[in-house]
Amino acid sequence: MLLTLADCGELELIARLRPYCHRELIGDDAAVLTPPAGEQLVVSTDVLVEGVHFSLGMADVPLTMTPVDVGWRSLAANLSDLAAMGALPLGLTVGLAAPRECPVATIEGIYQGMAACGQAYGTSIIGGDTCRSRVLSLSITVLGSAPAERIIYRDRARVGDAIVVTGVHGASRAGLECLLHPRWASTLPEELRQAWIQAHQRPRPRLDIVQWLRQQVCPPRIAGMDSSDGLAAAVLQICQASGVGAVLWGEQIPMVGYGDRSQALSWALYGGEDFELVLCLAPEWAENLCRAAGDQAAIVGEITPDTMVQLQLNGEVLPLQADQLFQHF
Repeated sequence: MLLTLADCGELELIARLRPYCHRELIGDDAAVLTPPAGEQLVVSTDVLVEGVHFSLGMADVPLTMTPVDVGWRSLAANLSDLAAMGALPLGLTVGLAAPRECPVATIEGIYQGMAACGQAYGTSIIGGDTCRSRVLSLSITVLGSAPAERIIYRDRARVGDAIVVTGVHGASRAGLECLLHPRWASTLPEELRQAWIQAHQRPRPRLDIVQWLRQQVCPPRIAGMDSSDGLAAAVLQICQASGVGAVLWGEQIPMVGYGDRSQALSWALYGGEDFELVLCLAPEWAENLCRAAGDQAAIVGEITPDTMVQLQLNGEVLPLQADQLFQHF
């Protein structure tokens, strides 16, 4: 018989989840942290809801992830927010709300995934809370730190800056399509299909870029954010915050290289959840950053003096399609 939260109770659930948390900082009413000397605290919170951000088959949505995948992906999304600010993680707290009938194994799997992602990126769960709810949801708060002069903000883009993306865009959306449409996915090469699904279920936040920037003696001025809501949304938000415009070079955007190229471009621009970084900085720094980020990083556009954000493709200049941008409401 499947053990549920109703069978288990809160105290036993907490005892079962304790092995996935930081051993020394769990147990009191609050965790106590000290940021490294000379660094500022950086905090980000994400709320993730079953049937909206992930599917375990509990809501009326097709199953697309295991509980371990949900845990990994949920934390990776938060760590990507830290990377987008130029910060490195110190720890995280997790608020869990779940129905009484939710299997205990599901919750343990989610925490196992978060613990594995945290271990991969040098952080761990240091606190949280649990409560009953009609829908399974997670509220994750990550705490990080960065020297004040190295924090990345959205409003620092300047005319003439190069726009850099740190990796392929559209792969997460392609992976979701594979999971939702297995018959179509079966027509794809196995290696490619698995790579896309991995991109969707186990994204990798670009904290390596933060590490590289920390190694630079004189850090460049950078505007940026991550592409969790899509490449187009990221560029638009940076330009709005900075009071500038941009042109994206469609042929230069690294995207999934199979099948319909117009579909691949749409996924790259509007698909979201790739968790790469979109950074605007001086052209002489952009080339170095691309080399540090890997073969799939690229300069994909430039910042312009007007406030238009446009796509240059096949000799034409087209406006970005605002109606395709991701909206939470």
